[in-house]
Amino acid sequence: MAAVIEVKDLTKNYGEITAVNHIDFKVWKKEIFGFLGPNAAGKTTTIRILTGVIIPDSGIATIMDYNILTEPLKAKQIISVVPEMANAYIDLTAWQNVMLIGELYGVPNKERKEKAKHLLKEFNLYQRRNQLARGFSKGMKQKLIVCMALLTEPRVLFLDEPTSGLDVESARLIRDTIRRHNRNGTTIFLSTHNMEEANQLCDRIAIINHGKIAAIDSPENLRMKSSGLKSVEVSFSKHVSVNELSDIPDVTQAKKIGDKIRLYTEKSHSVINSLLDYARSKNLSIISLNTLAPTLEDVFVKLIREDRGD
Repeated sequence: MAAVIEVKDLTKNYGEITAVNHIDFKVWKKEIFGFLGPNAAGKTTTIRILTGVIIPDSGIATIMDYNILTEPLKAKQIISVVPEMANAYIDLTAWQNVMLIGELYGVPNKERKEKAKHLLKEFNLYQRRNQLARGFSKGMKQKLIVCMALLTEPRVLFLDEPTSGLDVESARLIRDTIRRHNRNGTTIFLSTHNMEEANQLCDRIAIINHGKIAAIDSPENLRMKSSGLKSVEVSFSKHVSVNELSDIPDVTQAKKIGDKIRLYTEKSHSVINSLLDYARSKNLSIISLNTLAPTLEDVFVKLIREDRGD
């Protein structure tokens, strides 16, 4: 399988702070690659290096075999970027914003008009195409920025928090668009704090913390490797004590989640039997009882805490 992005021993320091600490990874062709981490973990610094915005102190980064340091123009010609803090040109209309990007990238006039019309319709912006971006909501601006990034039909698309702060409908539209362009051959590099979004979209995920890669694998493999995070979720007909349930054998942790109690365990069937015995002894009815695999959020938090030594 061909590597579209390859990072070797990449390092970036800001004074005494090491933002990116000798990291290595590869992104495969036509992959949606998630890049997750807490704030100040090194995500945005890595993206800025890969997109040629900043220069690393050491290491190598290539995009489609083009070294981002020695061949930045060639690398930038095949990528598009939606940065976290991006904004459209507010004194231009939606149409003018998209046309400007097409002109800067050398897209022929007829072709960029056809693509702009298609993209603006796809994102429900075509009727507002002649209005200044200044008056657009955050969601409309974000959709416009994605239109601008897609106009050039990039081979690699970098997305840094593309759905942050958006309403449900706008976020879903952007996710559907990501999937569609990926199916058509675009490799996606996605940074997000939304664990469910990463779980839905990504083929593989890298988790970075304190500038180092803590794990790289598919979402499913990451969850299955964290057997200690399996849980049993139960709700009873009456209030029960979380502390009492935490004393059940084989329960490692108990949490109240809304009107339910979640019991973490590596032996779910043993815990279920104990819950049945508990309900009978207290004359309680069990309203719901479910076994749960660890979520990606569970795995993420566990890896971050282990890295901190918690």
